[in-house]
Amino acid sequence: MGRQVRHRIEVVPHQVNRLSIGVGMPFDEFRARYERAVPKFEAERFERLAENDVDWDAILQATAENAPHNFILYWSGDFTHIMRLAGDRWRSVEYLMGNHVIAQRMYHHNPAILLYAPLRTAIYEDADGETWFTVEQPTTQFSSFGDPAITEVSKELDRELASLLEYLHVPVPATLTSPAG
Repeated sequence: MGRQVRHRIEVVPHQVNRLSIGVGMPFDEFRARYERAVPKFEAERFERLAENDVDWDAILQATAENAPHNFILYWSGDFTHIMRLAGDRWRSVEYLMGNHVIAQRMYHHNPAILLYAPLRTAIYEDADGETWFTVEQPTTQFSSFGDPAITEVSKELDRELASLLEYLHVPVPATLTSPAG
């Protein structure tokens, strides 16, 4: 006789901190600086490594080389032109930024972490022409899994995000560097 299928549903309410940071520089300048600091994922390179069935150490090394500031851009979308068709004049770009080596350390405990890894970020202009960078704080996303091992890695992501912001010469929200963060 076959295995009985159990249908389960989990509802997990949780609060997330969205961090929006006025970067104090023009949109194009900050976007270029961000994209230099967080380079594109070298998909072909990693596909070759996977095809060659390399060991994890080779992935660690390739990732370190691809992520000079511990983050990689997996995807980006510039929605400025499509939104202009509706009359909106602000510029905006959305990104998926992360590091699969760091994500793996959480994935090992619960594959559902892929809901938040990579991190979703955006650079946009407001009505006054000020440029903003926005991201949800990693610990407030990943803590919803209720697993101390996942939460510990997410604290590292908070610190890495703070380091990236510091490198980009923008204000670092205290919540990323506080002991409770």
